[in-house]
Amino acid sequence: MTATGPILAAQVPRMAVDPYADAVSASPVRFLYRLNPLAKLLAPVPAMVLLVFVRDAATPLAFLALSYLVLLVGVSFTRRLVAVLLGLPIGALAIGFGFSLWIDPSHVDQSVIIWQLGSWTLYGGALLVGLATGLRIAAIVALALIVGLSTTGPDLVRSTVQQLRVPYRIGYTALAAFRFVPRFGHELEVIRQAHRVRGAHGGRGPFAAVARWGGYVVPLLAGAIRHAERVALAMDARAFGAYPDRTERHLVPFRARDIVFVALFLATTAAIFWLFFPWGLG
Repeated sequence: MTATGPILAAQVPRMAVDPYADAVSASPVRFLYRLNPLAKLLAPVPAMVLLVFVRDAATPLAFLALSYLVLLVGVSFTRRLVAVLLGLPIGALAIGFGFSLWIDPSHVDQSVIIWQLGSWTLYGGALLVGLATGLRIAAIVALALIVGLSTTGPDLVRSTVQQLRVPYRIGYTALAAFRFVPRFGHELEVIRQAHRVRGAHGGRGPFAAVARWGGYVVPLLAGAIRHAERVALAMDARAFGAYPDRTERHLVPFRARDIVFVALFLATTAAIFWLFFPWGLG
């Protein structure tokens, strides 16, 4: 706890996830921050579901390009965004090559030979199937990042409670449970620093690492129990769950711009699938 409020995960070393973080301040061009979380969640869902059944490489590549365009325009340019945008193609290539090793050679033995090692042969058809699979996974992840990189946890919970009529007992309880993750990260860092100050569990090697982690478990568990008790008492003090609904200090309305975004995204999704349908869903 600080003079200005509780310690946020953004202030804790090695932790980057904070479901209670404030919304990002960005220019009006970064439109994703001003959309309802449900709009950003519902718009790419049809594309993500249909991509599971796609077998070509052009369709996921088109959705990957669409996701990159939306993220580059709608989200603030940060190091995390750069790392994600650079890591997705690399991950797609790695996954694609890995899947190509598992393809039955009898299904692609008529294609060109890429690599031959003794009796084992890597065919071009297997490599194409593997790369298509890797692109499909990367496209689904990129579509999920549209809502993941531009939405805070409280806004998502508020939108589900206000628009989807999810009981607030479920929504805010889940958010409080999710808040335990950065809290555990902070407490783990404090425990590590305390052990370093006392010179406990020094040394190198796997046995020393196991001993160090064994010394972290008990104080981390005790801290988790104390934190859970404080959260439960705070919720009881605020009469959480005593009434069927609660007033909201921050409203997350579903505006006309949200409808426009969903409609445009669905229209683009339909256009891409219509363009590649003859050979994309075989």
